[in-house]
This record gives sequence, structure tokens and C-alpha cells, in this order.
Amino acid sequence: MTDQQLCALLHSGDKKAFDILYERYWKRLFVYAYKIFEDQLICEDIVQEVFVRLWERATQVKIEELENYLLRATKYQVLNAIRDLKRTTSYENILPHLPVALAVDLIYDEQETSELISRSVKTLPEKCQEIFLMSREEALSNKEIAQKLHISVRTVEAHLYKAMKILKKSLNKINIGIGFILSFL
Repeated sequence: MTDQQLCALLHSGDKKAFDILYERYWKRLFVYAYKIFEDQLICEDIVQEVFVRLWERATQVKIEELENYLLRATKYQVLNAIRDLKRTTSYENILPHLPVALAVDLIYDEQETSELISRSVKTLPEKCQEIFLMSREEALSNKEIAQKLHISVRTVEAHLYKAMKILKKSLNKINIGIGFILSFL
């Protein structure tokens, strides 16, 4: 059967069509995800999630180009996994896994780096510091911060920009990308 025929059957809720599509595409999607993320278990979960969503939406969405649809869905799931990793992974957990050449180049060890970052955050103006910590430690969106503090989203963005500018300037002593460290705070 062609993909179009299987998609038509899938649209009508045919479980066998779904099983055929799964067998036809799971390996290709796994390889695609693995090339980006390089973690077998997470990539297996990503592909599983793509197919779960395909099944959940099968009767609602008519898919014309199945392969493109599945590859795009896989790409977005990988990006979501990366975004979630950034929010849940502390940079202290990442640094030991950096390549040796990069780790050797660090001027400060992890504890000194962490202390330097903490001291730098404490030097921020009060409102900047509050907004920065809400953004990084509480993982609140700019909109959530604005609502919580009864200020505009633009004001939140301005404070975060100012905070990042000050922190980058005060942390320029570290010999690795500050953006890398700050993204994991």
C-alpha cells in the first residue's frame, strides 16, 4: 500500500494502517532523531511520542505528505527535548561531560565559577535581579513574570536584557562561552 492509501485508512481510524506506518517509519525517524540528539533512550521516546500524537490526531488531520509530516514532527520533538533539557539540567551536571580539551581551558573550577556567577547576580540592580532569578530559577516566561509583578512584558524584556549585559560584562573572566553557562542557570 502507498503512504496515501495508508493515510486515508488511518484518517478513518484503521489500527492496521497505523501499525504498517509504524513499522515502515519508526527506524527512519529514530535515526533522524539520533543524528541530532545522540541519546538512544530519549530518541526512542521521541519517536514513540511522534507516533502517539499521529494516532491521537489521525481522525482530525488529513495528512498529504506523510514522510515530511513525520520528519517535521520528529524534529519538533527533538527541539522540545533539547529545550526541556536546558530547563532541567544544571550546568554543574554538564561541565564534567565536556571534552577534555575544553575542560582544561577553564580558568576556574566549577565551584569558583558558580560562586562568581552568584556574586555577579547579586550585583544586579534589585528589580533586574528579581526578574532574572524569576526567569532562570523559577523558569517563568516573560509573560508570567509581567503578570506576577504587574508590569509590561516589554519592561521584563528590558530588565532581562540589562541583566544579561551586566552579567556578560562581569563574567568575561571565564574562558568559556558565558552564553553557554547562563543558558543553564
